[in-house]
Amino acid sequence: LDKTLLRKVIDKILELGINVKLNQSIGKDFSLEDLEKEYDAVFLGFGANLSSKMNIPGEDLNGVIGGNELLESNNHPDYTGKTVVVSGGGNVAMDVSRTIKRKGAKNVYVIYRRSEKEAPAEENEIKEAKDERVEFLFQNNILGIYGEKNVEKIEVIKTKLVKKEGDDRLSPVNIEGSNYYLSCDYVVMAIGSHPEESIVNSLGLELDKRGRILIDKDGHTSKEKVFAGGDLAGTKGTVAFAARAGRDAAYAIMKYLKDK
Repeated sequence: LDKTLLRKVIDKILELGINVKLNQSIGKDFSLEDLEKEYDAVFLGFGANLSSKMNIPGEDLNGVIGGNELLESNNHPDYTGKTVVVSGGGNVAMDVSRTIKRKGAKNVYVIYRRSEKEAPAEENEIKEAKDERVEFLFQNNILGIYGEKNVEKIEVIKTKLVKKEGDDRLSPVNIEGSNYYLSCDYVVMAIGSHPEESIVNSLGLELDKRGRILIDKDGHTSKEKVFAGGDLAGTKGTVAFAARAGRDAAYAIMKYLKDK
């Protein structure tokens, strides 16, 4: 979003009379128990901003970067004349690839295991990435990242999509013997994200099988005063859905306080 527009939205929210405390981290500067003692209700919305890994060889090499961290910190290396591979098919992968292309990368490849049809990114996001000359390698899977200290190349294998019993989506299966190598300078992981485990596990809240905070339809957690929403609670991972989750939880909090 345009920064001027963003600033106006933030100012409009603050003008409602909200008290904001900056540079404070849960688990370091305060605990959930502290908030429960001080307030009548608590909403957790600190996201799931740690990029997931593929668990393949070479992820510890210099030049392998998490997509979420890259977008959040905006601390980019010099991409001028470089080739960058983005692993993933969601909106974060689109944001990362387009940002890197605009910052001067020679080639940007998005590699996704499934077809374009199965990609979780919105159609217009993919189209706009293509318009900005981002190249897509659908039905390809990264097997490993190689180099001495820095990223030099990746090993890729082509995939076919098969229907597995009990699965709604087609599953990618590697095609034996279709391996090839692609030279590159950076690899960005944009295959999903997760919350910081040490923080989430310290909250004393019930979690789902993916390690996210378990909530009901109103955003209520396993603690009476505590609500949650967005990626932290495993709701659909876009800004729009996160905003909706916050709004729905706000109505639920209002009802909870009224009924007390």
